[in-house]
Parts: sequence; C-alpha cells; structure tokens
Amino acid sequence: MKTRHTHTQDSQVAVADTVTDANTGMHGETLDIAALTSTVGHVRILHGVDASVPVGAVSAIVGPNGSGKSTLLRVLVGALPADTGAVLLSGRDLGRMTRRERARHLAMVEQDSSADVSRDVLDVVLLGRTPHRPRWATDSAGDLEIARRAMVRTGAAALANRDFASLSGGERQRVHLARALAQEPRVLLLDELTNHLDVGAQLAVLGLARTLTTDGGTVLAALHDLNHALSFCDHVLVLDRGHVVAAGHPAEVLAEELVGRVYGVRAHRVSTGGRDLLVFDPA
Repeated sequence: MKTRHTHTQDSQVAVADTVTDANTGMHGETLDIAALTSTVGHVRILHGVDASVPVGAVSAIVGPNGSGKSTLLRVLVGALPADTGAVLLSGRDLGRMTRRERARHLAMVEQDSSADVSRDVLDVVLLGRTPHRPRWATDSAGDLEIARRAMVRTGAAALANRDFASLSGGERQRVHLARALAQEPRVLLLDELTNHLDVGAQLAVLGLARTLTTDGGTVLAALHDLNHALSFCDHVLVLDRGHVVAAGHPAEVLAEELVGRVYGVRAHRVSTGGRDLLVFDPA
C-alpha cells in the first residue's frame, strides 16, 4: 500500500476563477513533426505528416472522424509507434528518449473511458508525479502540493477524497487533466477533452488551456468543434484521411471552401458579438 501525507479536502473552485493563480510549471518547447507515418493493425492512418507546433500557443488538430487526430497525438506521446518520420522536441528526437524521459516533457489527456479500479482521486492525480520521482519513492510534500494545486486549477479540488470509479464522465475528465498538469509537462496534449463536459465546463477548460501558454507552455488539442478552434486557438492543423491539408491561423485556415471540402458540408462564416462563427448545412 502506498504511503503518503494526510491531505485535507479543498473546496470546489471553478476553473475560470483559478486559472491565473498557481504556476503550472509548464515551459514550452518547439515541437516539429517530419514525414510521420503510422499504421494501426493493417491500416495506414497517418501519411507523411509534416507540421510545426508553435511554442507558447494553443494549437488545434481538426478533421472528420477517422482523419487521424487521436492517432497523431498517441504517436507524439509514445503510446503508438511511428512507421517512419521523426518528432523533434526543441531539436531532440523523442523517439530516442525513454518513456520516463518523454513523460517529463509531454503529458496527454485522452478521451475518457470507464473507471473500473477503485482509487482515491488524489492518488490518481499523484500518478502525474511518477516521472519526476526516484523509483519506489513515496509522495513527497512537494508532490502533494503540486497535485493539490493542479486540482484547484481544474475544478477538481472537492473531489480529492472521492473514489475515482464513482465519478461522472465530466468529473473524471477534470481529474485526468489535473493529473496531466501535475506531470508539469512542456507540451500538453488533449484528445477531445470537452466531449463529456457541459457547455460551461467546456468553455472553462478551453480557457484554462489558454492560460497554460502564458508562461510558455504549449498545448495541442484534438477538437471536434471548429468554433472552439476559431475562438480559443492560435494555430490549427487540418487533417483529412491522414494527410495534412492546411495549417496556420484558424481565421485564415478555416475558410468556407476548405471546411466544406474536408467535411462534406456547406459552411458559412458569420460574425456575431465581434467574433466569427461557422454554421453548417448538408452538402
């Protein structure tokens, strides 16, 4: 059984109220992807992906279902192998790093899955400290402080003493995000994080992603909602059937013609409340 310091239950704090308080420990690094291909089973998913992810920015990966968004993120974090190509983090080849070393640089929050194992929420968040601890070491006071701070930032503080298996999908996503922040990565990868969140929580989490870049952190998020990419992101990468078809500032890239062609819809850009939005009709 793991031994750790006694913790107290903090009050629930909304993400929007806390994002400017604690230092995340994130310090961004350049992320360059060169000629990346990946096969899952017998199917080639990624076809020669070339991309540069801007440091200190929120970047979105968008594209239809099956375009390779999740596969690309999983290759970047090391959960899937690449067939060919390279991923460079500030010039260093991620493929030459050990899994533990890579985990000190990149953290990922995947799409939520069921939770069958009984474990306190605080212990789940403390898993993010594993790459930074000597093997077999117990949680230090510093680890606990970093974990608590991460839970406050994601609105998960009041869940600290709860059984993770008892949480709703949205609550689990907040905990997974806190675990990733506790990892203190240079690059944070988010795989459709907003899927299980209500509208208010979606906006809060996307706002949190923006604040993580203020001290140089880099965020790369796979998104389904193109309007989230327009409103919250500095850069967008459009995938279609495993190919990069466009990259750049969302306002320039997510044009009606390109969106219509990639998604097979009729897309219209409208302005309301001082910002652009996309609306869609069947093709």
